[in-house]
Amino acid sequence: MNIPSVDLAHFLSDNKDTKDAFVKNLGNAYEEIGFVAVKNHGISNELISSLYLHVQEFFSLPAVQKKAYEDPALAGQRGYTSFGKEHAKGSEAPDLKEFYQYGQVLLDNFDKEAYPPNIAVKQVEGFNETFENAYRAFEKSGKALLQATALFLGLKEHYFDGFVTNGNSILRAIHYPPIIIEPKTAIRAEQHEDINLITLLVGASADGLQILTKQNSWIPVTSLPDQIVVNVGDMLQRFTNNKLRSTTHRVVNPERELWHTSRFSIPFFLHPVSTMSLRCIDSCIDDDNPKAYADITAGEYLDERLREIGLKK
Repeated sequence: MNIPSVDLAHFLSDNKDTKDAFVKNLGNAYEEIGFVAVKNHGISNELISSLYLHVQEFFSLPAVQKKAYEDPALAGQRGYTSFGKEHAKGSEAPDLKEFYQYGQVLLDNFDKEAYPPNIAVKQVEGFNETFENAYRAFEKSGKALLQATALFLGLKEHYFDGFVTNGNSILRAIHYPPIIIEPKTAIRAEQHEDINLITLLVGASADGLQILTKQNSWIPVTSLPDQIVVNVGDMLQRFTNNKLRSTTHRVVNPERELWHTSRFSIPFFLHPVSTMSLRCIDSCIDDDNPKAYADITAGEYLDERLREIGLKK
């Protein structure tokens, strides 16, 4: 499926008409599909290539070495989470993946429960520095995309800035290992919606991502090499009272002849600070669209969802 494409350079330009057109096109894509492809996103090809090389090297480590970076007390929010631990909301079947998560680094006093320290990887040279550099690049691009989103919603351009600065965002590296026995299902990661405000995804190492259309059909989605795919998360859907769609998506198994191959994917889940209110904004509530959600903070909602997907008890 050719999802809509926008050029972030247009939003960052000094031309008002170009900037306004970007805001309209981005917002329309979020409303109609929930996914958009973004070029000139500000994350260099060199950084993306380095990120994937380090990720592949990490997941090729022996299982016992990877397990050393797993801390169950962190509910998967930092470090390594072993194969089959996470499942989609409403599904008992575990996803066929393992992953590593890198989070926000705050130098001043902060809540160590909401912002636990990262678990540094020692065996892969340059791993931690590469993840920090990638985290900052994604964070910068995500902030610009949320500025455009704010304008589309009739808010001030920098409405989200204070909420995503030092926000609880996560950079997740996912490995779907080769399939070595007949799978019980054709799904590697069950259908789900993301928890956060928006997700930025650099091109995966293999096909498999599908989104559920309004016509209730599954459509494969891939991005071009110079683009990232960005989608709306449940926090933004909740905040906009369903004006912007958090589209259901999944990852399916490859054709049998490719079962021997791995799939790597690196999404950046852009979260606000835990204290941000997700109360539906007034401009998205009217007689035809009454308020659909109870008031809740981002931190409370994240905690609720982590329990639903099996990462937190």
